[in-house]
Amino acid sequence: MKTLDVYRQYFKAECVFNDVPRRGALVTLTAESDAGMIKYQAGVSFFPHEDDGDYAVSYDAYFDRELYYGKGRRSKKRDAEYLELLRGVIDEEAEKIGGTVLWDEPLSEAQMG
Repeated sequence: MKTLDVYRQYFKAECVFNDVPRRGALVTLTAESDAGMIKYQAGVSFFPHEDDGDYAVSYDAYFDRELYYGKGRRSKKRDAEYLELLRGVIDEEAEKIGGTVLWDEPLSEAQMG
């Protein structure tokens, strides 16, 4: 199975999980392909981000959602389609735990794969 980060970016965030304040979020869109099947998955991990150099992602506050699984292959068109849905999906997942991704306050440049 081949796994690829289609999109990956760090943002400021607001969240408390397991009694730990989380001030950063890593947002990802990944694609996994194998034997003619493709899966797209949105993910967010809230982490403490205690200072400007703290990017130690803690996976106890990681949440994801499968966006698509079926026959096919990765394409720029599919990447764009699921990237368009990403913020809404991440907002819904974050809301479940009382978290917020501050989309207007990126901590890094977007990495596209």
